[in-house]
Amino acid sequence: MLDLTQPNPLAVAAHRLRPARFPLMTRLIGKTMKHVYRLTGRYRYDDFRLERVHNLPFLVTPSVFNPKLPRTGAFLAEHLDARVVAPGAHVLDLGTGSGVCAVFAARQAQRVVAVDINLAAVRCAAINAALNGVEHVVEVRHGDLFAPVAGERFDLILFNPPFLRGQPRDDRDRAWRSVDVAERFAAGIHAHLRPGGAALVVLSSFGGAALFLEEFRKQRLGVTVAAAQRFLTERIAILKLEPLLQRSAP
Repeated sequence: MLDLTQPNPLAVAAHRLRPARFPLMTRLIGKTMKHVYRLTGRYRYDDFRLERVHNLPFLVTPSVFNPKLPRTGAFLAEHLDARVVAPGAHVLDLGTGSGVCAVFAARQAQRVVAVDINLAAVRCAAINAALNGVEHVVEVRHGDLFAPVAGERFDLILFNPPFLRGQPRDDRDRAWRSVDVAERFAAGIHAHLRPGGAALVVLSSFGGAALFLEEFRKQRLGVTVAAAQRFLTERIAILKLEPLLQRSAP
């Protein structure tokens, strides 16, 4: 029986990821911060940077998504401890970028496959796996979304997706923009999860959250807010996705 006293999980997720109440002010603040970053040298894109994410070193190379900006990569990585990544788990990290989530997952997992469509990101993630001593656990593959892992299943799928809708202008823009990633990601989860497995996706109020939530509903994926945080210019949340049919199985 449907329990009407319990909040709808999709509604809870949508509430956590709702846009700012004052969008014009938010945009102005964002633009101001962007100019400050440029003036102070903190605008860390298309450059070689050595970042530290929760005390681990990560080299970020040109055209590769920087996990410290705009926070989502570091936020997801922060939550990949033994409570989330079971010892011996097989993990898939989609759109790995610098490999930050793959590296953090590899501290617990038996095997991590990291995938990215950007060849520069594939090379960067491999470097960071070696830099952090987990190259024996992390395998980095080049390709688009689930294509490099056709026929394989995992205990946990991680994804920090492009939030914006549209045609990417270049390799760096692929980390921000896509024409159909929400649909293809949601549709591919069932075929790549082991029984009892789950996916973690980090979304932002910056753009596209409603589209992802609608696709999760269409694909009958249970949605739970695993973690959320509010910043001055955006809200971000980690959503745990589980096939609803899997949940109801004996």
